[in-house]
Amino acid sequence: MLVHLQGPWTPVLGRLTLQQIPYENPILLGTFTFVAVLAIAILAATTYFGKWEYLWREWLTTVDHKKIGVMYCLLGLIMLFRGFIDALMIRTQQAIAVGHEAPGYMGAVHGYLTPFHLGQIFTAHGLIMVVFAATPLLVGIMNIIVPLQIGARDMAYPYLNALGLWLTTAGAALVMVSLFIGNFAHGGWYGFVPYFELPYSPGVGVDYWIWTFQLSAIGTSLGSINLIATIVKMRAPGMTWMRLPIFTWASLSTNLIALTSFPVLMVSLALLALDRYVGTHFYTAGMGGNLMLYSDLFWVWGHPEVYFLILPAFGMMSEIIPTFSEKPLFGYATMVIASFAIGGVSWGVWLHHFFTMAASPSVNSFYSVTTMLVGIPTGVKVFNWVFTMYRGRVRYELPMLWALLALFLLLVGGMTGMMNAFASSDYMWHNGLFVVAHFHMMVLVIAASVFGAVEYWFPKVFGFKLEQKWGKWFFWFMILGTGWTFVPMFLLGFAGMTRRLDYIPYMQWSPYLHVMLVGMVFYVLAVCFFVAHLYVSLRDRVSNRAGADAWGTGRSLEWMTHSPVPAYNYAFIPHINVLDEWAWRKENGLTELHAGDYEGIHMPKNTGIPLFLGMLFMGLGFALIWRIWWLALLCVALIVGLIILRSFDRDTDMTIPAHEVERVERGARDETPATARSAGMPGGAVTAHSALRPGTDGIGGGTTSTNPSWAPMDR
Repeated sequence: MLVHLQGPWTPVLGRLTLQQIPYENPILLGTFTFVAVLAIAILAATTYFGKWEYLWREWLTTVDHKKIGVMYCLLGLIMLFRGFIDALMIRTQQAIAVGHEAPGYMGAVHGYLTPFHLGQIFTAHGLIMVVFAATPLLVGIMNIIVPLQIGARDMAYPYLNALGLWLTTAGAALVMVSLFIGNFAHGGWYGFVPYFELPYSPGVGVDYWIWTFQLSAIGTSLGSINLIATIVKMRAPGMTWMRLPIFTWASLSTNLIALTSFPVLMVSLALLALDRYVGTHFYTAGMGGNLMLYSDLFWVWGHPEVYFLILPAFGMMSEIIPTFSEKPLFGYATMVIASFAIGGVSWGVWLHHFFTMAASPSVNSFYSVTTMLVGIPTGVKVFNWVFTMYRGRVRYELPMLWALLALFLLLVGGMTGMMNAFASSDYMWHNGLFVVAHFHMMVLVIAASVFGAVEYWFPKVFGFKLEQKWGKWFFWFMILGTGWTFVPMFLLGFAGMTRRLDYIPYMQWSPYLHVMLVGMVFYVLAVCFFVAHLYVSLRDRVSNRAGADAWGTGRSLEWMTHSPVPAYNYAFIPHINVLDEWAWRKENGLTELHAGDYEGIHMPKNTGIPLFLGMLFMGLGFALIWRIWWLALLCVALIVGLIILRSFDRDTDMTIPAHEVERVERGARDETPATARSAGMPGGAVTAHSALRPGTDGIGGGTTSTNPSWAPMDR
């Protein structure tokens, strides 16, 4: 039986009324106006240039892992911008609202945000940055690169891949809708029980939080199944486990974490939803429930989630640093072991969030030790990256600069994390800005790695490099913003300032808050430079065209295929002979895949069903938030109907004709630059499509004819 709700309810609109639209708030009204004008401009431009058919055919219905990855990254960048705006509002509010004489604006006693509004911003900022910015960016890059690195033509389940994207997008859309219809939760991004129970939070904010989180969790779980299956079952012939590129190993480890942790999150959210909708008491202490059950379930997901985010970043650094050091990665086997050690230990650290909850000394000591254990495999990675650069020919191009910044931030975040690992120390700064600054250091490791990976793999996806000048301005201003924002935050944490304050009572904290605001100004300028970076790169894309090996010293398999990558990835599936296959082929003159007769390539067909399912799940979430039961039942019926309809569809595949494959391959080859840097060799250049030296096969010294250079068994 559904619980009784406070306030009005109608059968047609549920809890939705005109009073739920915050048109009296000038900030939200201005935001809505901006979004509406931007949306109208985009729709008008799409119509004017006749791009609807192109968008539908090439993007909205695609199951191509590369395009799905690009859309994941685009979603992540949009939500990253939204989360940054939230952070900017938090910093400006706290800089203004200092002392009892601080002025108030727009209904606030101090500053310009009421406590209720600021609470929503804090909650949305945390949720967006973790779930809808960092996660889509990392999943997008994994989507693009992993199949290329293992020699696959697509993901194991292309349809499921598209469905995961649109479910995640549906969750992000609900977050954006909460800006203009109703309100969002205001108790923190991870939720507080019993505060998030219906008697204490009777509005729709917590419901928005539940269903956005739930949709994202489902989408990420589907993606993890797909990536694991792809890595396990779709590796090219000869690619044994110890020939996998390190980024693929990191992706496997992180998706094992996702597959085992996100279902726990889904259960915790489902139990909270049952408490709010049906009247159960899973988390109600007075009714037989357990308050700590929610905290345990959430953080059993929440802390492995941290390593779900950081491991792909480590993988990106492990690809970039060898390429720009012109050396193989030092300690490959230990890097693989370290990745899985981090993933394993991640399941034994969640209780360090409860050091102040009166657990016994033995319990606190155990989780303090397990938290510190994470530093051992992480330290192995740091030393291996340093040894990779040692005596290498380090080139300080943009991807390498970002990787080095990520390495420095990891040292800062790791050392402050070790400080938090001590239960005695955590008692002093628990729930304070020191912990917040530490966590942001780790998130910035992810951000720096992602920006480096975008610079690094962008030419592989789009066929041209991003320009360097504006990119370096963006890089340096990100450093300035980070220093000016988070050094004062660490100091305020030591001074005792806690998080989520809408009013600052101590005037002595004011200088630090204003310095942090200067840091946010640097971040704003960095965003402007990033936009200029993209614009100039697009404008000059013809002059910045890149060949297959865009940086000249690529080592792994993705640098073998064309830039941009064709829909089928590889005309001939390569045979893998060694770790760092592409570097080995360049050293031995085997830079051409087998030059036999082209064959038709079997590929999945586009389908619009994942897009429609994403829209229906968004409608279902909206209906559940507002208790519009007829709409919820209609969405469920349509979802089930579409799934059944898809199950009867047998026309899900197509074949790219051999002549089309040949046309694409010849066109790409004609546009490929003739030379590339050597990989790990002492100088010189290697012809991109060279022939073998007469009398040798380039592998074991055997004799062969002077055919075009390909490795044995490419097919």
